[in-house]
Amino acid sequence: MRALLVFVSLLIPISSVNDGGWITDDKDIVSEEGPCNIARQDGDGLTQEEFLERYAFTQPVIIYNVKNEQFSELTERSRMLSDWGDEKVVLNSANTYSYTRVPSTFGEYLRTQLKPQNMDTLGNETLYLFGDIDPTTWDPLLSSYSQPAWKLPLHEPALSFGIAGAGTGVPFHFHGPGFAEIVHGAKRWFLYPYEERPEFDPDRTTLEWYLKDYPNLPEEKKPLECLMQKGEVIYFPDKWWHATLNTRTSVFISTFLSPVPFAKQEL
Repeated sequence: MRALLVFVSLLIPISSVNDGGWITDDKDIVSEEGPCNIARQDGDGLTQEEFLERYAFTQPVIIYNVKNEQFSELTERSRMLSDWGDEKVVLNSANTYSYTRVPSTFGEYLRTQLKPQNMDTLGNETLYLFGDIDPTTWDPLLSSYSQPAWKLPLHEPALSFGIAGAGTGVPFHFHGPGFAEIVHGAKRWFLYPYEERPEFDPDRTTLEWYLKDYPNLPEEKKPLECLMQKGEVIYFPDKWWHATLNTRTSVFISTFLSPVPFAKQEL
């Protein structure tokens, strides 16, 4: 009887979420309940004029109804392993300063590093694929991405692509303005204006901050935040503090905006 019971238990499937072949077991999904106090706009109705007037220099906004079907298909797990499995990549540490760099291949990253965040592992010990891919080598993929339609005057875009496991993320940091889109999965964003620097340890994971520090924040110290789903883009203005938390295994791409050099402006 005992052997029969063991056999039957092995037949019970583990419940999971599958998005484009990127699987997250239910037990590893970080709580997706919570407030969304960031402005949201339908991409079909947001004009360039309104973007500049309401968001470009003053506040973040999440834009939905963003269409990137071709890029979504090209970033399904089986397609990416087939097209890019042997390609060299550089993994970054998932801490504020991302100072650790580890060479790998895309396929090796998926096999050995793409997994849920371990609470016993620090951010500076967690390896994360984001940013360090050769733009020339990866151009066939990156060029298929439809960049956000809204522009920041005298700024030019640079793309950064990433894939990360549930519970991973980057602690609070800031840089120039940009857009970030969820292609598969889901990610919670936390943001503060530059002058409202949050308290955080740059080497601790966002997950640890979220589980231990976030619940104790007084109401007036809580961040702007929202859970982003597949097909949504967030815009963040210049020098806004932000931290990210992948609530599921996620595929994402950012469009960082940098000032156009004076030499180019004169052309």
